[in-house]
Amino acid sequence: MITLDSSYSSQILTPERIWINCLKVIKESVSPMAYSTWFLPIKPVGCQNNILKVELPGNFHWEWIEEHYKSLITKALKSAAGNETKLEYVVVNDFDLEPESTKNPPYLSEAKIEQNTVLAQQRAVEKIKTNLNPKYTFDNFIKGEGNQLARAAAGAISDNPGGTAFNPFFVYGGVGLGKTHLIQAIGNEILSKLPGKKIIYLSSDQFTVEFLDAIQNNKANEFSAYYRSMDVLILDDIQFLIHKEKTQEYFFNIFNTLHQSGKQIILSSDKAPKDLKGMDERIISRFHWGLQADIQPPDFETRIAILSKKANDFGIEVSNEILEYIATNITSNIRELEGCLIKLLANLSLNSKEITLELVKKTVREISTSKKINIGIDIITKITCEFLNVEENKVRAKTRKQEVVLARQLSMYLSKELTKSSLKTIGLHFGGRDHSTVIHACTTIDVLLQKDKSFKESVVSIKNKIETACS
Repeated sequence: MITLDSSYSSQILTPERIWINCLKVIKESVSPMAYSTWFLPIKPVGCQNNILKVELPGNFHWEWIEEHYKSLITKALKSAAGNETKLEYVVVNDFDLEPESTKNPPYLSEAKIEQNTVLAQQRAVEKIKTNLNPKYTFDNFIKGEGNQLARAAAGAISDNPGGTAFNPFFVYGGVGLGKTHLIQAIGNEILSKLPGKKIIYLSSDQFTVEFLDAIQNNKANEFSAYYRSMDVLILDDIQFLIHKEKTQEYFFNIFNTLHQSGKQIILSSDKAPKDLKGMDERIISRFHWGLQADIQPPDFETRIAILSKKANDFGIEVSNEILEYIATNITSNIRELEGCLIKLLANLSLNSKEITLELVKKTVREISTSKKINIGIDIITKITCEFLNVEENKVRAKTRKQEVVLARQLSMYLSKELTKSSLKTIGLHFGGRDHSTVIHACTTIDVLLQKDKSFKESVVSIKNKIETACS
């Protein structure tokens, strides 16, 4: 117990009472979801010498709390127990023999590593077929603005599957943006921490095929019982269940059983739940019980990071100039970024060709979905701002200076005209603005083009510069 100094109070508080008082302060400063996800799982376990020890469910939980809520917790603790009280975290993983008390990032001892290896070997003997691809991990998943929320939630789930507000966890976004990688990374991370968990990953197509086979062989009950027995169900491309009424019915029942049992459900789709026309409304409503997180196309910096990581994985050296060229011209699909590097690697190993900028340009043309170089929003913004003599970073800020607003609106207009990006994606590139702002910008520029001949000539010059830079 902690005895407070006389200037604060003479009261003796238990660890539980101190933490309850902390939670009262914290609850006023965060959203209900953040409160239930990050703070309710924390448990007070003891206090001595003005040090309150609290237990966290995993490493990621510890890192997130430290990075995002350290000052809030300090404030809450000061309010609850006075200035002299400090906090110490105890990070517990189910595979640990004993919890680790730490003020620093958690680590595994050699004994624990050996223990985990033994448990992993035991699981391999059991021959539980997870269908998880071991190459999909958090370590090789590149974080960026477009996937920040989804990645953070995935980490929390892997620390405490079924125990967060993110259940079900519904990830959606376009083709080739890393959805499959992320949801399988959750499964692999849980498996490494909790080897006894029953985890299965499969596509909705595979789920449907297995269901039809079970129906034909009078084993529908066995099919349903098998999936209801899982601790973690990961179902990819849920949109392929659309218009399959009987399969949806069985999935609905499996979903209900798992969710009511506190088991984790992880889903992916190329569309948001509201856009899944032909899906049972009861199922759609259950997708809203947890977290829906979209993954947007990677920004320029993230594309560079992805290319650098892949080049390093392939063991090839690629200059910054070439990386920037690829990242500028392949903007919407991570698979195409990887495909470009693979093709360059093939030329390097099979044809002994040096990786030159000319070879890269040829490869990008071949890889690009549209069979021509894609013009990216980043290069449009860069050239437009240079032409108008406006600092590029200002068009993403909230400033309303006339010259900045013009540069921002023209960049949005050209992005809509020269790229295949959606209005939402374009808005995200300019400080997270919504689609209505992009529509207003395009309308404004259209009016100027009709009224101002010199402005129209300037826009033509900018377009020529953009096309030349991408040729």
